[in-house]
Amino acid sequence: MLNIKDLYASVEGNQILKGLNLSVKAGQVHAIMGPNGSGKSTLSKVITGHPQYVADSGLVDFEINGQMVNILGMEPDQRAREGIFLAFQYPVELPGVPTSEFLRASYNSVCRHHGLEQMDPIDFDGFIREKMKVLEMDDKYIDRAVNVDFSGGEKKRNEILQMAVLNPRLAVLDETDSGLDVDSMKIVAHGVNLLRSKRNAMIVITHYQRLLNYIKPDIVHVLYQGRIIKTGGPELALKVEDQGYDWLIKS
Repeated sequence: MLNIKDLYASVEGNQILKGLNLSVKAGQVHAIMGPNGSGKSTLSKVITGHPQYVADSGLVDFEINGQMVNILGMEPDQRAREGIFLAFQYPVELPGVPTSEFLRASYNSVCRHHGLEQMDPIDFDGFIREKMKVLEMDDKYIDRAVNVDFSGGEKKRNEILQMAVLNPRLAVLDETDSGLDVDSMKIVAHGVNLLRSKRNAMIVITHYQRLLNYIKPDIVHVLYQGRIIKTGGPELALKVEDQGYDWLIKS
């Protein structure tokens, strides 16, 4: 589904990714760990098309209509309509934009792109309330502006609600556990796990192994100085939690 080859990328003139390679298949969950400044968030921004993060060279191929397409020239909204989703580490606030209208506009945009029937406000209201039950979100949030006056945990649940509504083929979760207490993390992880399927894939970026107790990855990567330096199974995350990164960096 996703094949990144020899990717170099910069932000504000500083090269962060330095020849990164990564392959993700449908049905898989990949976890990416690494020390601060290793390039984890840069990778998420390049995949999803943030304009401040520039791909200097390399390929980011994504499967579209049965063919692998280099998406580096695509605008962020194009990538989103093709099924790429980013859950932000720090979700932004959209004053004056009700959550329900934001989500319905996003959902219908994807439907139009794929030639599917759009949903009217009444049907969408029932649709979104069912999704909110899964994430234990109060109905009042859909009438409030997106993330405005939400707590940190509420913002993260709202990110996963967006993911549940849009049902992306590739979801990139950029430190979704950041700032969450244990109870909120369990709820968010439960929502993520319900969205796992054989047709989609996820990249979970995290500092801590604790999130991976609830979202079980198939493959774990360690990113350091812009490259993946180690790949393994879930046991790799446990070893990193126990021993840190020094043993990998020194080797």
